[in-house]
Amino acid sequence: MFDLFRSRAKAVRYLLGALLLLVALSLVVTLIPGFGSGGGADDPVIAKIGKETLTVREVQMNLQAALRGQTIPPEMIPHYVPDYVNQMITERALAYQARRMGFEVTDKELADAIRSLVPHLFEDGKLVSREAYSNFLAQQNQSIAEFEANVRKQMLLNRLRNLALEGVIVTNEEVETEFRRREEKVAVEYVAYSPDRLKPQVTAAPDELRAQYQRNLPVYRIPEKRSFQMLVFDQARIAEGIAISEQALRRAYSQNLDRYRTPERVRVRHILLKTTDKPADQVAAIRQQAENLVKQLRGGADFAALAKKHSEDPGSAAKGGDLDWVSRGQTVKNFENTAFTLPPKQISDVITTEYGFHVIEVLEKQEARLQPFEEVRGDLVKELKGQQVIEQMQNLADEVRAALVRNPLAAAELGQKHNLPVIKVESAAAGDPIPEVGVNPDFAEALRATGRGEVTPVVPVGQDKLVLAVVNEVQPARQAEFAEVEQQLRSEVIAEKARELARQRAQEAQQKLAGFNNDLKKLAQATGGEFRTAPEFTRDGAVEGLGGASYVIEAFNKPVGSVIGPVQSGDSHFIVKVTRKVEPDMAKLAGERAKLLEAIKRRKASERREIFEDGILSQLVREGKVKIHDNAVKRLVASYRG
Repeated sequence: MFDLFRSRAKAVRYLLGALLLLVALSLVVTLIPGFGSGGGADDPVIAKIGKETLTVREVQMNLQAALRGQTIPPEMIPHYVPDYVNQMITERALAYQARRMGFEVTDKELADAIRSLVPHLFEDGKLVSREAYSNFLAQQNQSIAEFEANVRKQMLLNRLRNLALEGVIVTNEEVETEFRRREEKVAVEYVAYSPDRLKPQVTAAPDELRAQYQRNLPVYRIPEKRSFQMLVFDQARIAEGIAISEQALRRAYSQNLDRYRTPERVRVRHILLKTTDKPADQVAAIRQQAENLVKQLRGGADFAALAKKHSEDPGSAAKGGDLDWVSRGQTVKNFENTAFTLPPKQISDVITTEYGFHVIEVLEKQEARLQPFEEVRGDLVKELKGQQVIEQMQNLADEVRAALVRNPLAAAELGQKHNLPVIKVESAAAGDPIPEVGVNPDFAEALRATGRGEVTPVVPVGQDKLVLAVVNEVQPARQAEFAEVEQQLRSEVIAEKARELARQRAQEAQQKLAGFNNDLKKLAQATGGEFRTAPEFTRDGAVEGLGGASYVIEAFNKPVGSVIGPVQSGDSHFIVKVTRKVEPDMAKLAGERAKLLEAIKRRKASERREIFEDGILSQLVREGKVKIHDNAVKRLVASYRG
């Protein structure tokens, strides 16, 4: 909340504009048909929509953009390309149909849209300069004409889509049904048959282990491993060896005096009673509440306790209203005026700001001053060392690596000479955690590419370390011997048998259920299952200890006392009994109606939109306005498979 009533700086507005711009441009790049359009005589045409063409190059550029954003796993592209092409054709067909139906985007509407997409290029509603506009788009590999044509096209497409969504009707019965569906609850009890609980009852014979081994020989391989000596260049350790002279410290201090001038500041705490978003007829009562708090505080009440109980500032209430140190210009005017004129340890009158009513107490005051050298000496030492240590660390790492390349056996000697830790690692496979490094893909790749007797490149680890290694031995990948994986085999066989036993126990329990008159507790005792009860849950909720409600969704359609199952969730199996149903509180429907109405509309609109778009594309294909070159699509897909 403190951030909310700080002054609005222009820099903040620019930052927000830049963030919105990044989002907007990502939409432009990936969603606007025609982005990156080009093509030529040697650029095969995928489809023709009216007089416009969609080329192989355009599809490829869009796919590359999607890959850069890591939205599509590379191995899935061949399966994704046909749908991706169809989507691009459909969007262009919709824009074409919109123009046929007389939809148009005026220059003013286009300008408004662009202003919302790239607000940082506008000041007071006017374009900063056409040159800035052009330069910005050039960084996105677009011209002004291409960008504006794409935005105009997207606006046409959206208008046609909105036409399809108009007139979606939701009845009161549908709203009530959806409310019941969401709010109805059931409670269940169940018997669980878990493989983990059954493992002690399962054994694995030697011949079963051998059979598992032979069936899955390719699985049981020992990966390539490397043994190596690693030298660690730690920023903190190297900084200890750097000496900063008194003369250098004082010179740095005198050259940066402005950095050590602290402005007038106060340490303040407050209680905020908000008036924003409150009805006007409540403001007087809120002010009276603030006046009462002033009286209590001046009467000796604990400020922190009252702030925790009454303050509506989420940033400080839990801290007893403490805002820490505040300088001029950080808060809104009325708050600042009071904070800097109120004597310490005194309770203010009620202060009014645009956020509501405040009660303020100043805890400490500090006048503007220049921090003396001795006070900042420690920070100066740390700063000057920090400026030197990075360069020294890199130079030392390069020097040590060069020496190791000349003599790979000198790791211990070099470590002792330069006070560097030397860590011996035996038989490490790719992906194994390494001391001082952990699991680091860059270091793992460097090791993989380094042969016996060779030295890895210097690799950064985190923010404050460099490492390099001398590879002493490389053990090639090989087929694992039976004895090496015997324990793994035993675990796998036992786990599989336990899973099967859990399934069998659940099936047997289901058959015996009638003999126990549907009493699940007795059934659990007789069959070795685990009996549990679960609290109420909704269709969108979860059953405690079992999983999502979808596993037992039929419980909502069955009467109390009904038994469901066996149900499988993960590796476990369950016999479930409905014990209670809780009808929705229909008095809450009125408060939820608007939200439910919107959700149902969105669902219906999505279904309707898909049918609408398919219909337009099919009609344009029949009219010959859209021509899809299937052979070009097949060749494109085949190129990604290759």
